[in-house]
Amino acid sequence: MTSSLKFKTTKLAVIGLGYVGLPLAIEFGKKRNVIGFDIDKVRINELKNLQDTSLQISRDEFRQSVNLNFTNNIDDIKDCKIFIVTIPTPIDKKKKPDLRLLKKGCIMLSPFIKKGSLVIFESTVYPGVTEEICAPIIEKHSKLIFNKDFFCGYSPERINPGDKVHDIKNILKLTSGSTPEIATKVDELYKEIIIAGTFKTSSIKIAEAAKVIENTQRDVNIALVNELSIIFNKLNIDTKSVLDAAGTKWNFFPFKPGLVGGHCIGVDPYYLAHKSLEVGHNPEMILSGRKINDKMPFYVAKQLKKLMIKNNIDYSNANILIMGFTFKENFPDIRNSKISDLVNGIRKYNSNIDVFDPWPKKEVVKKEYNINLIKKPIKRKYDVILFAVAHDAFKKLSIKQIRTLGKKKHVIYDLKNVLNSEEADLKL
Repeated sequence: MTSSLKFKTTKLAVIGLGYVGLPLAIEFGKKRNVIGFDIDKVRINELKNLQDTSLQISRDEFRQSVNLNFTNNIDDIKDCKIFIVTIPTPIDKKKKPDLRLLKKGCIMLSPFIKKGSLVIFESTVYPGVTEEICAPIIEKHSKLIFNKDFFCGYSPERINPGDKVHDIKNILKLTSGSTPEIATKVDELYKEIIIAGTFKTSSIKIAEAAKVIENTQRDVNIALVNELSIIFNKLNIDTKSVLDAAGTKWNFFPFKPGLVGGHCIGVDPYYLAHKSLEVGHNPEMILSGRKINDKMPFYVAKQLKKLMIKNNIDYSNANILIMGFTFKENFPDIRNSKISDLVNGIRKYNSNIDVFDPWPKKEVVKKEYNINLIKKPIKRKYDVILFAVAHDAFKKLSIKQIRTLGKKKHVIYDLKNVLNSEEADLKL
């Protein structure tokens, strides 16, 4: 049955048009007929008008994808036989994997799965989800048999939002399939669009596991330098200077302390930890790293309070300006932004907080986090100026311009090395 899948002529559907799905749809739309589907009607209307509010795709890129059509009508995918699923897989309030959207997506997709269909998942999951959860759901609702009537692949997303150098074409792609023949077909499919090449793994579970450890490794390393920064602060040693010195050795990894948010690093380790606990192993290092990183916003809030006390600034009713809200610099992505935790930590001291960030949409931040971004900082108002995100626009400010934002007596806390050491009163 697998040989009946004619890759060169088969119509393809991308399910979910967010940070992962849209770039995929755009690239495949340059090579073959593609339907880009999303349940969000507003999003679809924007894309039809060549507008990407996530700022990943330009109008020229939309125009180059001549074989791509956008829709929020699921019936429009009925002629497709290849389906790439890029549905979000977050964690819930208890920090457990939340697969509800993925499961609903499988149910929604099932009526359109036919004999010879291929379903490729890109969503981050723990090992086993594709074959043990997704495929059985499709089997149940399509009345077809997995690996006989339809097949699955897994090719984890490696999107780095806002990175114009390491875009989807220029990042090596892991591929896998539910049978050896399907694995080869999945690999061939992605080779159509990936300039950097592909790496075919021997099983779907290996590809699933590779994805979660990529970000788990980064999370653990950041947790280490976060803990080091706590130690060095207590020793009154500048953390950056220590890291710069240690970095002169050829095999020292250049990780930096900071708040760990975003859609991957702060989420993926919980997926691996969940599966680890399920099979009877307590993942101590993974969970320890997560614990350290999740506590960092509140540690920063406490450090800020100490800084204010040291400088005889009454933290109760103090005016504090936080510069930056996105989880990374020079991009509007606010998913899992830890600045919200920082704000909540500071609010416990009854301080007045303004948050300024020129990148994200104010209404989106308000809806997701109930935080009102200000349009611009008000001069000579603030007791504290805290740099939380290293936007280029912030780096261009002179220390004189920054000081004009503060009261006659104020302090500057720099989390992201926006300023030189002598210009900030405290660094992370």
